[in-house]
Amino acid sequence: MINDLVLRRADPADATAVADVWLRSYTAALPDVRRAHTDEEVRYWLREIVLPGQETWVATADGTVVAMMVLDGEDLDQLYVDPPWQRRGIGDRLVDLAKRRSPAGLELWTFQVNAPARRFYERHGFTAAEHTDGARNEEREPDVRYVWHPEG
Repeated sequence: MINDLVLRRADPADATAVADVWLRSYTAALPDVRRAHTDEEVRYWLREIVLPGQETWVATADGTVVAMMVLDGEDLDQLYVDPPWQRRGIGDRLVDLAKRRSPAGLELWTFQVNAPARRFYERHGFTAAEHTDGARNEEREPDVRYVWHPEG
C-alpha cells in the first residue's frame, strides 16, 4: 500500500500523463492484441473527448499520475495502472471509488485474453455476464462483460 497516494478528478493538465499511463499499461497487459488506434489518436481521444466529457480519475504518488480510471454512469470504461505501480493496491482503491460513485452497480468489458484483469475484477466481486467474439469492439478481440451488484 502507498501512503501518499491521492485519488482525484483529472483535469486538462493531466492529459499527457493519463495517455502515457494508458499506453504503457495497454502495451504491457495486451502485447498480442491489435490496437485499433495509433498513439496520437489515443492521446487525442483522451485529451479532447474523455477528460473533458467523462468522469475521469487519476491516482497520483508524489504528484505523478500512476493510474487512471474513467466512469460513465454505471460503466467502468477504463482502469489502467502504470506497470511499475501495479500490485500495490492502487487498482483496489480505484475500484472501491468506482463502487462508491455507482452504489447501485457497475459493469465493464475486458478482453478474454486479459487473465490478470479478469482475476482482479473477480476478486472485487464482479461476475462474468456475457462473452462475445469481439465483433462489436474495434480490436475485434473476444471480450467479456463483467457486472457488480452490491450485496443486500
